[in-house]
Amino acid sequence: MTKESSCQGDQEKTPQPLEGVRVLELGSLIAGPYAASILAQFGADVIKVEPPGTGDPLRRWRKMHNDTSLWWYSQSRNKKSLTLNLKDPEAQAVIHKLVEECDIVIENFRPGTLEKWNLGWEQLSAINPALIMIRVSGYGQDGPYAARPGFAAIAESIGGMRHLAGYPDRPPVRAGISIGDTLASLYGVIGAMMAMHHLKVNGGKGQFVDVALYEAVFGVMESLIPEYGMFGFVRERTGASMPGIAPSSTYRSRDDRYIVIAANSDSIFKRLMNAIDRPDLADDPELTHNDGRAKRSDELDEAIEAWTSQHNLADALAVLENAAVPSSGINTAAEIFEDPHFRAREMIVERPLPGGGEISLPGIVPKLSGTPGATRWVGPSLGEHNSEILASLGYSDDDIQALKIKEVI
Repeated sequence: MTKESSCQGDQEKTPQPLEGVRVLELGSLIAGPYAASILAQFGADVIKVEPPGTGDPLRRWRKMHNDTSLWWYSQSRNKKSLTLNLKDPEAQAVIHKLVEECDIVIENFRPGTLEKWNLGWEQLSAINPALIMIRVSGYGQDGPYAARPGFAAIAESIGGMRHLAGYPDRPPVRAGISIGDTLASLYGVIGAMMAMHHLKVNGGKGQFVDVALYEAVFGVMESLIPEYGMFGFVRERTGASMPGIAPSSTYRSRDDRYIVIAANSDSIFKRLMNAIDRPDLADDPELTHNDGRAKRSDELDEAIEAWTSQHNLADALAVLENAAVPSSGINTAAEIFEDPHFRAREMIVERPLPGGGEISLPGIVPKLSGTPGATRWVGPSLGEHNSEILASLGYSDDDIQALKIKEVI
């Protein structure tokens, strides 16, 4: 039995950290729903609202299993699915009832959309003054760009990340994942936890957390702005190396693989140079500290690749591990899947799928020693929890059937 599955078995004895927190998710795709997914993994009761008939578009994104996206099963784990046509006043009335008992509402519509449906912050906080609302949008809830549509690809471009990704003689590239969305999700969760602490510990009031996709990207751009503000310096694309930090880059091995070496601290640099039989560089006083190494980064990269190109990847990694130099090959999904460390840390777990079979899911991050998160079930079928949720709000079977006939649910 895995640790995660044993945690599931012990849930009655050890509550999860967010047990008793009720979350209402309004929105689709990634930024808002991924924030809700994190909360659900740590015990929050998450009700995901989806359009009747179609559901969240993520249900149809990327690789499919029996007409359902594998991504959906992963991102929507532990959530309950409720279908509502939010444009309908009867659906809005259901949301109002749910908000009375919710701690957090998460939404990622374009600013002003929920207000048109009588579901904006002013309306919902009037119903529940203790409410915390995570509002994720492309450009934030105000400012001259607020009304513009914004996806992660745009945020990564506006926020400065795309300009730095790739090689200087080629167009900028993307990371291959929607990093702008997930960064915004993390900021949303952090903001909600801070707001909840303020509410419960400091005697504060409910509030909304305004997360802009472009700001989530901009917030992790390190020294980009201080360097420009003081020196007028504009960072440019530098390929696999990290500008101003040396040595830290990607090098080719004899078997035509790639090895990443990060030896940018003073002591690790010395160990690396000695490991690759370059004591002259290890003892060079100009290379003692990073600022000196950064000036000679091209020379250092040439010396390192002269060594890696003479060794197969596995042999090079063995030498570097013995010298305690941070290094790695570049893993594909197949290599991650077979990596014993991922398995030992339960970062890949199997769960049953509806109708039989199993799905491999990413494990829970972060790992709490006393109240760890868990995957209780995979992403639900569309409207799977309609009757359960509506009945809890006082709707009779006839009421629920009437809502279904009118296509409210």
